[in-house]
Amino acid sequence: MKLKRFYGMTLATILSLSALAGCSGNNNNEGSAATAAPETSNSASASADPKQEPVTLKWALWDWEATAYYQPLIDAYKAEHPNVTIDYVDLGSTDYMTMLSTQLSGGADLDVLTIKDIPGYSNLVKQNHLEPLKGFMGDQNIDPSVYGGTVEQIEVNDEVYALPFRSDFWIVYYNKDLFDKAGVEYPSNDMTFDQYDELARKMTSGSGAEKVYGAHYHTWRSAVQLFGILDGKNNVVGGNYDFLKPTYERILKEQEDGIVMDYATLKTSSTHYSGVFYNNSVAMMNMGSWFIATQIEKVKSGESQSTNWGIVKYPHPDGVEAGTTLGTITSLAVNQKSKNKEAALDFMNFVTGEKGAKVIASTGTIPAIKNDEVINSITSIDGFPTDENSKAALTTVQTYLEMPMHEKSADIEVILNEAHDNIMTKNASIDEGLKDMNTRVQQLLNN
Repeated sequence: MKLKRFYGMTLATILSLSALAGCSGNNNNEGSAATAAPETSNSASASADPKQEPVTLKWALWDWEATAYYQPLIDAYKAEHPNVTIDYVDLGSTDYMTMLSTQLSGGADLDVLTIKDIPGYSNLVKQNHLEPLKGFMGDQNIDPSVYGGTVEQIEVNDEVYALPFRSDFWIVYYNKDLFDKAGVEYPSNDMTFDQYDELARKMTSGSGAEKVYGAHYHTWRSAVQLFGILDGKNNVVGGNYDFLKPTYERILKEQEDGIVMDYATLKTSSTHYSGVFYNNSVAMMNMGSWFIATQIEKVKSGESQSTNWGIVKYPHPDGVEAGTTLGTITSLAVNQKSKNKEAALDFMNFVTGEKGAKVIASTGTIPAIKNDEVINSITSIDGFPTDENSKAALTTVQTYLEMPMHEKSADIEVILNEAHDNIMTKNASIDEGLKDMNTRVQQLLNN
């Protein structure tokens, strides 16, 4: 495979982009969300005009009930294509890409496929499940530059198999009421790792059910490991992970000192990051921009008690410019075996295009296509923090992909996750865990 190098970007022109963990919903017309949709009869063929012939599309996705933009996208598309019925198939967020691969390999009649991450995308390409898109892009005059370079980053042998529709990056969420109560100044848009650690320690107080933790790291590997790549000198597919030692030392020390919640406890209890922020248990939380829309919605519904909140840019290493962060890609693809391929491609084009971007932005979620109108739409949403720091937090100077495109990225991901879990639960020392990563990934790369 031909691999593409990742690089830095500004928000107005480029962000790299992943995904929200949570509960799964049920198919609106179907049974269990974790199973393939039943056969639906329709008269549309692969060559039918998607604007004229009746057709039913099955859209594979995750977290229907927890995601704000799915229904608005469907409604907006159906307003222009009343002949199209779109049934969603919710495969759940846990092991979504594995479930999707299994469904496709079993011949499920899915049409539109949501791509959650790079390793899963790489696997589906290798398994020949995805429709090549460069010909379609040429026919439809789709300019890949509007995605700010993300399309080029997911090319495989000069072909493209998905188009991005969401553009997420990591920021810091904070609880203003907790800072006010402690008499501590709010976090800024320019914090080094040392300053972030110092602030987290200042904001830690209380005990038992009343304890407030200064910071929070979810159980994803990315919430910890990726601090180590913000200097631009390393990535997570290189095969040597010694550069992660200072990061693990810092996070484990915070854990030992009670500044953050215990990883093993979070893991065994399956505690969701949103819950600890909703109930005012943490002063700061590093998390993706996808949580903005969810937090706004949950404040309005009363589920989130953290009603006075803000966001700031991600903390950065000494000597690295503020606004340097991490990003993930969420894309749409079309099942190569879809019986409604033309209609599926048309829906994909709508969602990943400018019309879809406006719909996504209207829910407080950052789309792949960004311009001043889109950013202003997000910051003007009722419930978005009104302070200037929060608005400025949406401007980045450099974003590194959490997992760059690599033909063995899925296998590398498994190794890194296992070693990370062992380090954070103290089943292995930092040195032992890093040695395990180095040995196993190097063996993988050499084979």
